[in-house]
Amino acid sequence: MSLDYAIETIRQAVILTLIIAGPLLVTSLLVGVFVSLIQAVTQIQEQTLTFVPKLLILGAMFLILLPWMIGRLVEFLTVTFVSLGYSGF
Repeated sequence: MSLDYAIETIRQAVILTLIIAGPLLVTSLLVGVFVSLIQAVTQIQEQTLTFVPKLLILGAMFLILLPWMIGRLVEFLTVTFVSLGYSGF
């Protein structure tokens, strides 16, 4: 296995991580902004109020996106392991 191949594999892994984590991070950001807006309008400054909606919505999003996430990871690992077999490592 050459250094270029290792660097390319790591680069692809980082990009895949960002692609998989992206929808959850964006969802968390949007829920946080929405709850903060509600808190500012109603002047309720309870810190736990931001945690519970994020937890529930992120849990639901995770369950919805789990098959897609697993599919992307399996695809990446399959390509990586097959190419490792060809490289003779």
